[in-house]
Amino acid sequence: MRTLYLDCGMGAAGDMLAAALLELIPDSDEFLEKVNGLGIPGVSVEREVSVKCGITGTHMKVWVNGTEEESSDHDHEEHHHEEHGSSHEHHHHHGEHGHSHNSMSAIRHIVEGHLSLPEKVKKDIMAVYELIAQAESQVHGVPVTEIHFHEVGTMDAIADITMVCLLMDRLSPERVVASPIHTGSGQIRCAHGILPVPAPATAYILKGVPIYGGSIKGELCTPTGAALLKYFATEFGTMPVMKTESIGYGMGKKDFEAANCLRAFWGET
Repeated sequence: MRTLYLDCGMGAAGDMLAAALLELIPDSDEFLEKVNGLGIPGVSVEREVSVKCGITGTHMKVWVNGTEEESSDHDHEEHHHEEHGSSHEHHHHHGEHGHSHNSMSAIRHIVEGHLSLPEKVKKDIMAVYELIAQAESQVHGVPVTEIHFHEVGTMDAIADITMVCLLMDRLSPERVVASPIHTGSGQIRCAHGILPVPAPATAYILKGVPIYGGSIKGELCTPTGAALLKYFATEFGTMPVMKTESIGYGMGKKDFEAANCLRAFWGET
């Protein structure tokens, strides 16, 4: 069986997963060109070589309106938890069409209305968003329709999720196994104060999935990373007996004492 094994020993974020899967396909340049041609508002993606603890891999750079989004899902202490109630939630309620640029309806409008993608991929993208929205709704105690998520409403998150869904469609594995997920430990700062790791939304998404805290302080698994794994993994556990054909290394932005990467093994079980 065509099998994808995801080693999440340093957690997971949307950009890390996209980068690891990108390394598994032979024509990655053409793939990125295609992503850049989709018309995600203001977005362009490029990859760069990244070295962590002496290991070379790929880091995805997402540019939004010409500036690099530091928030590519892994530098969380500063921005991510704005969705836990910063000015974003209050100022954007009345964008065009009377909905916020970072609400579910705005995202659905972009994905279903503007992107030239196969229907199946659109369905996958929206299903991943649904998992995140449900978690945010649960954490904040408000209906999904009222969720105005910052991190998830940003265009770089749309780019990461779209890339992962497209690459999964392209690889079409029959079996997707993910390792237990290292969430990191300690606390992260957000607009409202200090929250525990894993962040409440991440913890909610990962219900039913094997996770562990470990000794590294910081948020290793983000809500986007968690939702993508939850949606695509068919099972969680140790690496199955498999003959590997290619291995992808997707690098996070930050440096820790351990190589900050997500590994993807592609092969046959």
